[in-house]
Amino acid sequence: MRFFKKLMNVFSVKLADSAKASNKPTREIAVIGLGVTENAMLSEQALLALQSADLVIGSERQLLTLEKQLAFQPKVEALTEGEQQQVEPKAEVLPPRTEIIPKLKQLKALIETEQKVVVLGSGDPLYYGIGTWISKNFHDAAVRFFPAVSSITQACHSLSIAQQDVNVVSLHGRPLAKLKVELKAQQTLLLLTDKDSMPQHIAAICEQTGFTQAEIIVCERLGYSQQKISRFSVSELLTAESEGNLQNFDALHVSFVICGANKGYLPEFPGIKDTDFETGELGSKGMISKREVRLAILSLLQPSKNDIIWDIGAGCGGVAVELAYWQPQAKIYAIEHNQARFDCLLQNQQKFGVVNNLITQFGRAPEVLSEPPFSEQPAANKIFIGGSDGALPMLLEMLWEKLPEGGQIVVSAVMERTKSQLFDFYSIRDKVADSELETLQVAVNKSRTLGGQLAYKPALSVSLFSFTKNTQQNQEKEQ
Repeated sequence: MRFFKKLMNVFSVKLADSAKASNKPTREIAVIGLGVTENAMLSEQALLALQSADLVIGSERQLLTLEKQLAFQPKVEALTEGEQQQVEPKAEVLPPRTEIIPKLKQLKALIETEQKVVVLGSGDPLYYGIGTWISKNFHDAAVRFFPAVSSITQACHSLSIAQQDVNVVSLHGRPLAKLKVELKAQQTLLLLTDKDSMPQHIAAICEQTGFTQAEIIVCERLGYSQQKISRFSVSELLTAESEGNLQNFDALHVSFVICGANKGYLPEFPGIKDTDFETGELGSKGMISKREVRLAILSLLQPSKNDIIWDIGAGCGGVAVELAYWQPQAKIYAIEHNQARFDCLLQNQQKFGVVNNLITQFGRAPEVLSEPPFSEQPAANKIFIGGSDGALPMLLEMLWEKLPEGGQIVVSAVMERTKSQLFDFYSIRDKVADSELETLQVAVNKSRTLGGQLAYKPALSVSLFSFTKNTQQNQEKEQ
């Protein structure tokens, strides 16, 4: 009887706690896009959210566009990424208190100080905007979005360019080298930029990669009375910078790149030329999987969004670079223990702009796999082994044990000993029936001139083995 009384007491406490939690008011967050205009034009719903807010957060420029609507507000906080400072209102109608917060990570704590909060955004808050961050960090809040005309839409309309014909790329807070992944022949890019991706910086990348005929169109202060649109060739921007005659561009701008012809090394389609990879003094011995073999490896791996792919024995980075280049939403980890090859891998990472999703690691597998960053994240769901330095049997067993269901290991082999080790592993997997198996050989004969005549020289054939983990078929077999 005592047991049941105790159980009822615990149950009653949990019910009371649940009731208290349910009575707690839900935080309301309104994310309002202001559009590209000097004076904000808000919908009735957005205006109502603004007027009922306990706290309004935005940059100084955004607050100034709302000076009429905020004239009666009791408290205003301003969000920016600059140094912390006190900002005096520039108009009497602004609220008496304006604070600038230096780092974005402080935004969450600031929002949690009030129940009804408005966060100001520029244009569409859910397109490279603050809205995505709000959604990820406030699951329990009632979040509403009020979009407006974005700088992207305004820029396209200012130049009579259909928005669906434009590839939008954000370089804001991202490495400039990322632009190399986006440059394609006859493509039109619209770049969201920052102080490290100004028009002259974009021109330098275009010249470096062979897009010397590109046109760069700079759209400044869109929607304002000082709106300005300027057109430049790559050479004009670089010459003006070298001669000290480069004009100052407003911080509030976006840039179009009309790419034109591709006369450089950046690829338009999978299968980068072997000679376009940096191999340093290693030359043809630079340890990259040759183009024809590399294409077969990519085809087997089928890199997909959210994949975590390890390239073990990455050499100079042929496979890792192509994986990262063609699937920017996968994470590629390239492991190489030879210093000369690793240096070339780093050069190729920069050369092809795969700086966001290609992570390089100097070291030897399997030892390096027990260290950060590998020890701090989920195991790879796809693995390519291009070199194992004699440790292949042990490496395969260890990787297979940790490989998730549906995960895949692809291995290349040239030497007979390596092929024999793979046949042994193949036989084990076939006997246990815990995987889907595929193997093929790639043999390529390349042309050369011999005695003034065209001839073909055979290269060593490469064997590829693919093992995809499927323990379900073993269970079905046993049943």
